[in-house]
Amino acid sequence: MSDNALFDAFFALHHGLPRQGPGSDATTRRLLSLAGPLPDRPRALDLGCGPGRSALLLAAEAGAEVTAVDLHQPFLAELRRAADARGLGDTIRTLRADMGRLPHPDGSFDLVWAESSAYSIGFDEALRSWKRLLAPGGTLVLTECEWTADEPSPEARAFWEQHYPLRTHRENTAAAVGAGYHVLGTYAQPESDWAEYYGPLGERADAADPAAPGMAEALAATRAEIAMRRDHGTEYGYTGFVLRPADPRWRTRPEADADAAAVRAVNLAAFETAAEADLVDRLREDTAAWLPGLSYVAEAPDGTVAAYALITRCRVGDAPAAALAPVAVAPAYQRQGAGQAVVRAVLDAARLGGERLVLVLGHPEYYPRFGFGPASRYGIGAPFDVPDEAMMALDLEGSGRVPMGTIHYPPAFGA
Repeated sequence: MSDNALFDAFFALHHGLPRQGPGSDATTRRLLSLAGPLPDRPRALDLGCGPGRSALLLAAEAGAEVTAVDLHQPFLAELRRAADARGLGDTIRTLRADMGRLPHPDGSFDLVWAESSAYSIGFDEALRSWKRLLAPGGTLVLTECEWTADEPSPEARAFWEQHYPLRTHRENTAAAVGAGYHVLGTYAQPESDWAEYYGPLGERADAADPAAPGMAEALAATRAEIAMRRDHGTEYGYTGFVLRPADPRWRTRPEADADAAAVRAVNLAAFETAAEADLVDRLREDTAAWLPGLSYVAEAPDGTVAAYALITRCRVGDAPAAALAPVAVAPAYQRQGAGQAVVRAVLDAARLGGERLVLVLGHPEYYPRFGFGPASRYGIGAPFDVPDEAMMALDLEGSGRVPMGTIHYPPAFGA
């Protein structure tokens, strides 16, 4: 049997299916919401678009001008017909190209999108090679299959070692941060996303003619894949990552011992009283509250401390959580991105440290840009009277599985 016969049989199984990987319109919308505000007519690049469900949604609901890329021309033809039928022909351009060797100039897109396709070149290579395509403030959205079990079974490991090496969520997050991105949000795709892919594919496999050239082998591989998901689906899953390159103007890093005086000076300059500066000093002395590595600074071009952000331990009910406070920017650097840079950096560090939930009491027009929303939506309440919209929570895992109850701050907060 030739490789061409197997290739043709594989695509014969997949032609006309609504999806070429686990996903759903609901997941696309969720990931789009995590990307935050976009330009009025965002320039979007959909890589490994397949028949184009994501491209169609981005054009219709985000008003995007979409360039949809795939190597398989029949998928692009399917998308072209669907776009024309929906009146989106003028906003979706199809391009047959290799996603690892794209012809576009640097900074061409506000949104680079890749659902169930980054595996074709590998997560790390996708992070590296697609970064240049983003315009300033642009966002990369991609999904990656990863281990969800602490100890995957030998059967699951053996299966994936043949196809694609999986990593844990924390390892992939570390790879994204190490590649120079901030994590705007993540989303663990639900089991229903797999059903949207494997349901139609399984029906197609049942109806296929195993005597066709290459089909018996294609069917065996497809059924093995579906059986692996059925028997070991709790051990792995797709997660969506919404990423933005770090602002190159601000170098962020954990606070060093020598920074203590500069950190106090920034807090004194940023606030009307010494309360926040004194709070940081008291928290430093509380070993139960202080979280090593979660006190962050952003440096000005001259190396001085321009901004500061601190995350310390608190509790929700009896469960550990984390509190973001204070956030301070030296007056000379306010409204220039230093505060956003240091907040995003300390939130990345919290993700990598295994924190699940971060709480903040702050301005409801500022913190939602980092993914915070009213804590009350999670069943979390403040220990004192405060406007509902000002007490906010961020689910770092995007799973919705966070503790509920009343927040208990360290004694340093006086709450």
